[in-house]
Amino acid sequence: MDNILAVILGGGRGSRLYPLTKMRSKPAVPMAGKYRLIDIPISNCINSGIYRIAVLTQFNSVSLHRHISRTYQFDAFHVGWVQVWAAEQTMSNIDWYQGTADAVRKQLNEIRSAGAAYTLILAGDHLYRMDYGLMANFHADLDADITVAVQPVARENASRLGILKRGENYRITRFAEKPKEPEALEAMVSLPNSDRPFLGSMGIYLFKTEVLVKLLEGTTFTDFGGEIIPTAIENYKVMGYDFNDYWEDIGTIRSFYETNLALASPNPPFNIFDPKRPIYSHARFLPGTVLQNSRLENVLLSDGCCIKNAELRNCVIGVRSQIRDGVKLYNTILMGSDYYDEVSSASSPDDGRIPMGIGEGSIIDGAIIDKNAHIGRGVIIRPFPRDCRDIDNENWFVRDGVVVIPKNATLLPGLTIGPELLNQTD
Repeated sequence: MDNILAVILGGGRGSRLYPLTKMRSKPAVPMAGKYRLIDIPISNCINSGIYRIAVLTQFNSVSLHRHISRTYQFDAFHVGWVQVWAAEQTMSNIDWYQGTADAVRKQLNEIRSAGAAYTLILAGDHLYRMDYGLMANFHADLDADITVAVQPVARENASRLGILKRGENYRITRFAEKPKEPEALEAMVSLPNSDRPFLGSMGIYLFKTEVLVKLLEGTTFTDFGGEIIPTAIENYKVMGYDFNDYWEDIGTIRSFYETNLALASPNPPFNIFDPKRPIYSHARFLPGTVLQNSRLENVLLSDGCCIKNAELRNCVIGVRSQIRDGVKLYNTILMGSDYYDEVSSASSPDDGRIPMGIGEGSIIDGAIIDKNAHIGRGVIIRPFPRDCRDIDNENWFVRDGVVVIPKNATLLPGLTIGPELLNQTD
C-alpha cells in the first residue's frame, strides 16, 4: 500500500447538486450532519493504509481547500500527506480541466514526482466503505494493468451506469456507456443466472502508473469511463474487481436527500458507527446538544445543537442547529451552521432580526436547509411531487421534488412554500 498514490477527482460544477453547489464544490457539500462528501474517499484511503492522497480541485474550491488543510494533517514523523492539486495555468497548459482524464493528465508531473508504482483514481461524491488493499491484492495477483471496481446491477438500473462485460478470469472485454437498447443490454450480461446480471463501473480505477501515463500522454481523452477504459480494453489487461457492499453515487439532489435520510432510519444501509474504519472529519470543539421537552423519532443528531419544545421525525440535524419552540420538522435535512450568531439564542430579537436556525412555530416537511439559513417564525414548507418541474427562487429552490434552502438564505416570517405554487406563474 506504500506504493499507491490516490488521486481523488474533486468534480466540476456539480450542476445536478445545485443549489448545494452554488457556493462550494461538490465534494465539500455537508453529509450526515457533521461530515463532507470528500471525507468518504479520504477516510477509505487512510483506513486502507494509503497515505499519499491528492485531491484535484477547480470549481468553487475555497471551502474544500480550507476543510482539507484543517482536517488532514499528519505529524512531522509521518511520510504521508493529503495535498490539493488545483487547476492551474502553466507554460504547457493554459486551459482548465476539461474532464476527469484531462484533470489527471494535467497533473502527470506531480504523479511522476510521487514515484508510486500504482495510481488509484477515485471520485469525490460517492458514499461507501471499501478496503482498497483487497483491490490492490487482486490487481497484483492477476498482474493487471488496470483494475476497475464493479458492482452487480439490476436490469432496470443498467441504463444509468457504465456497464462492463467481463469474461473469463475476471478480464473486461467490452464497455457500454448507459446502454438502453435491448440488444445492447443483452450483449453486456456478465452474470446470466442472477437478478443483477450486469456489472456497473463504480468509477474506481487502479492503474499501473506507467500504463496511466501512456494512456494520457499524447492523447486528447477527457473522460475515464467513456474514453480511457474502452480504449484500454483493446490494448491492456483490464480486470474487474467485485464489490458487493453498499455504494451510492450522490450525484443529484434526490439521491443526496434520500441517502442522508436513510442514515437516520432504524436499519441504515451504511454504518457510520464502524469503530475499525471510521469516517474522519474536521475536529470541532462544540458543547453537547441540548434537548428540552421535545420528541424525536429517527433523527441523526450532531453536536452543539439546541432544540426546544419541538417535534422531529426522520431528520438529519447538522452541527450548531437552533430549533425553537413549536417547530415541527419532518423528512428534512438541516445542515446547521458554521458559527453561532449573536442572536441565535434569542427567540425574538428586539431589533427585528431573524436569528439563525428555525423560527418558532415553523412546520417543514421534505426539505434540505443548507448552512447558516435564517428561517423566520411560522414558515411552512410542504413536499412537492417528485416529478414536478424545477423552481428557482431567490431564497428557495425545488429540485427533484425536494425544497432546497441555499446557504445563508433568509425566509421571512409566515412564508409558505408548497405544491400549490406550481399552478402560479413565475
